[in-house]
Amino acid sequence: MRGEAGLRTDLKALAIPFAEHEHDAVFTVAESDAVHAAMPGAHTKNLFLKDAGGAFWLVTVPSDARVDLKALPAAIGSKRVSFGKAGDMERLLGISPGSVTPLAAINAQPGSVTVVLDAALATALAVNVHPLRNTATLGLSGGSILDLLRHWGHDPVTAPIPVQEAA
Repeated sequence: MRGEAGLRTDLKALAIPFAEHEHDAVFTVAESDAVHAAMPGAHTKNLFLKDAGGAFWLVTVPSDARVDLKALPAAIGSKRVSFGKAGDMERLLGISPGSVTPLAAINAQPGSVTVVLDAALATALAVNVHPLRNTATLGLSGGSILDLLRHWGHDPVTAPIPVQEAA
């Protein structure tokens, strides 16, 4: 596992600019609101999923999106999905629930987890994600996230992620 030190090394090596904000641990949307107010740009939430074929997926969407899990497989090319187990997340990505981030792909063997970035985030100038822990947030461009994923040997999927209509 390369961890946060490896992430910082790669950010520097690839000359990727980023903003950083240290904060208290966040676990809920309400706790995240204060962080969102302090950092401009798109804020995210991440879903660690397993499909009916046994493949793992890490899907990053805007923080306010209510992902339509029934429509998601057609959008990303997976089988029916359900939430992955914490043990699988820790084994594959080296992180615990609450710290999920597309940047955790630094710890994943290429091909072990497919990382999906919502199409709107992929083109955003500022996307806020955790740096492998939920006590900090990094702001970097969607393109830079894709560059990092490719640098680590992953072939990220970008797609418009289907959302549920507001009730």
